Amino acid sequence: MRLVQITDAHLYADKQARSRAGVPWHHLQRVLQAAIAERPDFVVLTGDVSQDETAASYELAAETMSQLPCPWAWMAGNHDQPALMQAEHPLADEVSLPPWRLLLLHTPVEGEPYGELGRDALAGLSAKLEGDHRPTLIAMHHPPVDVGATWMDAIGLQDREAFWEVISAFPQVKIILFGHAHQTYAQHHLASTHDVAVYGCPAISDQFMPGAEHFMIDEASRPGYRILDFHDQQWETWIERVTV
Repeated sequence: MRLVQITDAHLYADKQARSRAGVPWHHLQRVLQAAIAERPDFVVLTGDVSQDETAASYELAAETMSQLPCPWAWMAGNHDQPALMQAEHPLADEVSLPPWRLLLLHTPVEGEPYGELGRDALAGLSAKLEGDHRPTLIAMHHPPVDVGATWMDAIGLQDREAFWEVISAFPQVKIILFGHAHQTYAQHHLASTHDVAVYGCPAISDQFMPGAEHFMIDEASRPGYRILDFHDQQWETWIERVTV
């Protein structure tokens, strides 16, 4: 089973609108063309679909994603409007990818750049994990770890300690994917008695400078995506970049 993660498209309703380092819709087209060539079984878009937060931008995103020859899911980021997304394509909270299980967590806080799950969502996550011991992959928008860029770490998942406390009780959680950081990331996080692989992904739109103290665009990096190949309960993963 092959899963492709894409993230942070930051689309405008206007296909020709520019971001700081390119045209987001053009970037999305190139990333999807490359991803399709990878023959994915499933694609997940981990948030910040829109930049202007318009209904037209989500219509454009869903229309473009419909090129995919496989099922796909998306989630809201801090720049998104979930109700407008839901009107175009379902906001799933769980997907079965046998023998794996994908859980999609909602982390945005209205009006804020940082993320939070909150007590109720954490309790719900614990209940879901308690009742199902399949190997589990979690996707979310905000990083539940520090990525090493001071300004980005300040706007990651604010209740990350509580999140990891929940995860520590469930060794079936093997992998966490996040967006938001606009850069690659790959580390193992010790959750009590078990390791969890935590992965970030290049953005579809602008790339951010790794390790920066303040906001900075990485003009030398290109858009990209992450591939995960699953072999029963084992996996391989790597990043691919595209030319735009």
